[in-house]
Parts: sequence; structure tokens; C-alpha cells
Amino acid sequence: MDMRQRLIDAIQIWANENLYTAAPGKAPAAMPEELNQLFYAFISKLSLSLMEDEENFYGYFFFQMGKKTDWDLRAPTAVTFEHTQYVLYFHPLLFLEQTPQQMISSIKHEILHIVFQHLLRSRDLRQHYSKLALNLAMDAIVNTYVDPVPEDGETIDRINNQYGLFLIPYDTLEDYAEKIQRGIDWKERSKTTTTDHITETADKEPRFDIRHAHDLWEQLDTQDPQVLVKFTEKYLDTASQGPLSPHLAGAIAAFKSLNKALPWQTYLSRMAGTLFCGTRRTTARLNRRQPYRLDLRGELHHYKARIIVALDVSGSISDAEFHQAMQEVLQIVRSMQVKITVLECDDQIKKAYPVRSLRDLQKRHPYRGGTAFSPVFAYANAHKTDLLIYFTDGQGEETLSVTPGGYKVLWILSGHSKGLSLRNPCGIVKRLQPQEDMTLSELDDPHADGYSMNNQEPVAFI
Repeated sequence: MDMRQRLIDAIQIWANENLYTAAPGKAPAAMPEELNQLFYAFISKLSLSLMEDEENFYGYFFFQMGKKTDWDLRAPTAVTFEHTQYVLYFHPLLFLEQTPQQMISSIKHEILHIVFQHLLRSRDLRQHYSKLALNLAMDAIVNTYVDPVPEDGETIDRINNQYGLFLIPYDTLEDYAEKIQRGIDWKERSKTTTTDHITETADKEPRFDIRHAHDLWEQLDTQDPQVLVKFTEKYLDTASQGPLSPHLAGAIAAFKSLNKALPWQTYLSRMAGTLFCGTRRTTARLNRRQPYRLDLRGELHHYKARIIVALDVSGSISDAEFHQAMQEVLQIVRSMQVKITVLECDDQIKKAYPVRSLRDLQKRHPYRGGTAFSPVFAYANAHKTDLLIYFTDGQGEETLSVTPGGYKVLWILSGHSKGLSLRNPCGIVKRLQPQEDMTLSELDDPHADGYSMNNQEPVAFI
């Protein structure tokens, strides 16, 4: 009997005696240290085989990751980012019951989610598509590049058969998610039910559920996207020790070129997409899931996210830079329920006023005092802020005298800035593109109105 089968039998006996018989509400006993050591020894053998493979990228990437077990998983493996490390979680039985080739595919599957930036991109798309549609779309993409597909893995063919779709390989995540969402909605309108994505156990719990396969990613909502980008690039550089397949080389090159000069607008869009805007029931809108049920109420947003836009009037942010930036801010949040307040400040707050459109922007007074960032943070703390966008040349305090109150912070430095003086910015720091100053009358030219990303790098993902 091989090591894998002996390990499966030992863990299965322990699980039957301790895990599945735990009293309701009582945490089951932890797996014995001896079994843990045997399991991780087996994982180490898989890691070694990956590193000895001709394409050793996955082996070197896997070597850098933390490894943990989680009996609550609804998939053989799952990945997340904790503290300063990517961690690969295993459901011991679901993982070991696969063939050795499928185990390796499961590990590659999770690493590809990282390479394709699905952990961050799913957060941005979550407000537009259901969890099931997103999970199916992401797994369909990564499983295109692994062979054999992991146990119960979703494929394009399986999704097409399940939802009557015509998905083709190598499409984008957004296109997949949109088409799959339409298929799911059609299925629900047809009042059909499916259990194709759930495999039942002989006991009481479902063994695999694609709807919850990536639940660990929800803890990343409080994670700074820039931190994930930096650590991902470090992992990629360390793992790229040998030849790469075309799809890996292309994905890594796209990752680096995109994030090297990722425009501040993209970060703002990501941050704004995570702001909570609550809902309320209404008869003025049809139910999204069942539009033919006129007796069911739809939903409307009822909470306005509070955004503060602080303008450092002592620095070198020109009228043209600020006007153009505000135009793009308003465009990004145009479909959201938001309340925007503009603060003019130097070493203290000089003016505060609400803004709903570009016409509400007031003429800036020629303040020329020093710069202090703390008064703006004190104001934000006192006004239940969700997002603070700070336009500045970056030269001010080195340490804040107040602690930010849990809201997101995006620093946008002038194009000629020497950098942010704060040692701990408590947020993401990006730059404006330098541009010549213009008068407000020129900026208000209707022919120049509107939003364009033509001057930015294309954002294209697998």
C-alpha cells in the first residue's frame, strides 16, 4: 500500500471518530500531530516533484507559500493572503482522494488564480455578478491551463452544458462572468434547480461547492491592494527560475507592465467598488432574480457613501490638474450613491463645500501657508468618512498627529512632486501625470468634456 493510501485511511479513521461525530456547537478535535506531520511530508514530496519539473515555476512559487489545513473548505484547496504571505489551504481528505496528477493540478490551479490577479479582480466585480457566476468564470479560466483538471473542477464544456452557453476558450474574466450570469438568471427564471456544482458526502455535509470555493478571499476586503501587488511581484520574480510556458510568460509580463504604471484612476475605481451602499426594498423595481414575479420587491441603494476630496492649496497642484482629476473622480463614482465634500487646506482647513458636478467646484483662493495633513484626517474622523482622496505635492508632516478612523485613503501627488513626506501614509500613494496649466474657461470647453483613458496603459487581463 503506498504512502498516499495509508495516509487517506489513517485520516479517514480519525475523521470518522472525531470530526463527523462532534456535538453541535462544539469544535471538533484537532488532527493529531503525527497525522499532521505525515500529511505535510506528503505535501513536501509534491512540492519537490513540482520543482523538479521542466517548468519549475509552480514549484518555486509553491515553496514560498504557507501551508495550512482547513476542514471547512468546500474544495480540495484554497488560497488567500495572510499578513505578508500567500497561504495555500488544504482539505486533507478532498485533496488526498484525487489522483497524484490531480493534486498537482489543484496546486497549479490556486497559483494561477494569483498570477491572473483573481483575488483582487473578484473584489471589484463582486457588486456586478453573483458569487456563483464569478467563481465559475475564474475556475473556467485557470482550468483551461491545467491537465488533468482537479477533482470536480469546472470547465468551459461543463458550464456550457449546464447553462446552455457557448463560451469559448481564452476569453476575459469579465466576458465569462457576464455570460455565465445571464445563464444563471435564465435558469432561475425557468424555475429549475441544480446540484451539479455540489457533491454530497455519505455523511451530512456537501464535499464540494463551487459557490463557496473562494470564500477565504472575502477576508482580503480590508487588505491594501498595493500590498498584494508588491508581494505578488516578489513571488513571481523568485519563481521565474526556468523556462515558462507561453501563457505563464504572457500573464507575468502583463502583470508587471500593468502594475508598473497603474493609473490612480484604477486604484480609485477598485476602492470605490468596495464601499458599502446598502439597499432597501421597493415596488418601483422588479426583483433582479425573478423579474416575472410581480409580487416580489426589488432593491434600491439607500446609503450614500461619504467621500472627502482634500486639496492642498499650499502646494503645486494646479487648477488644470485638480479640475481634470475631479472630472475623473465624478465619472468613476457616477453610478454610485455618494456624498462628496471638497476640503481646501494648507496647515488648516480653509473651506469645505459639497460637490455633485464640475459646476459646483469653487474658485480656489490663493492660500500659501505651510502644509499639515493631520487637520484633514481629524475632519474625516469626525464626519463618518468612507474614502479620503488627498491631492497634494506631498511635502508636509512626517507623522500624523491623529490616527485615521478606518476609512480608505488614496494619496494623489502632483506630477512634479518629490514624494510623500509621511513615513506611514496609511493608504495608497499615486501620482498625477504632469500637464500644462490651463484656465478654467478652457477646461469647461464642452468639446473637451467627458472621460477618456486613451492616455493610460490598456487594462487587459486573462
